[in-house]
Amino acid sequence: MVSFAPTSADTAEDERLYTQARLTEVACLDCLARVRVKKNSDHHTSIQWDAESLEHCAEFRRAAAQPEGRPVRVACSRLRSSIDEAVKDGAIDVGAEDGY
Repeated sequence: MVSFAPTSADTAEDERLYTQARLTEVACLDCLARVRVKKNSDHHTSIQWDAESLEHCAEFRRAAAQPEGRPVRVACSRLRSSIDEAVKDGAIDVGAEDGY
C-alpha cells in the first residue's frame, strides 16, 4: 500500500531526490552485503537495504534466529564500521546538497 503518491511532476522529483539522490553503494567489510548510503551530516546516515543485502548480513541473520527475532530498528554494527571507513576514505561525501 502506498502511503504517499505524488500527483505532480515537481512532487515526484522531490520524492526521487529525497529517496535516491547521492546514494553511494557500500559493501560491508565483513559479510559483503551491499547497501546504498547517504550521509547528510556526521550524525545523519540513510541506509537503504534490499532483500538480497538483508539475506547477506550475518549479524541480522544471527539476530533473526533468536526466539524474539531481530529488533527492527537495530543497526548492523559491522556495516556501520564499513560506512565509517568509506567516509574516511572519501568514498562517501558528507553533507546535504540542495536539501538532499
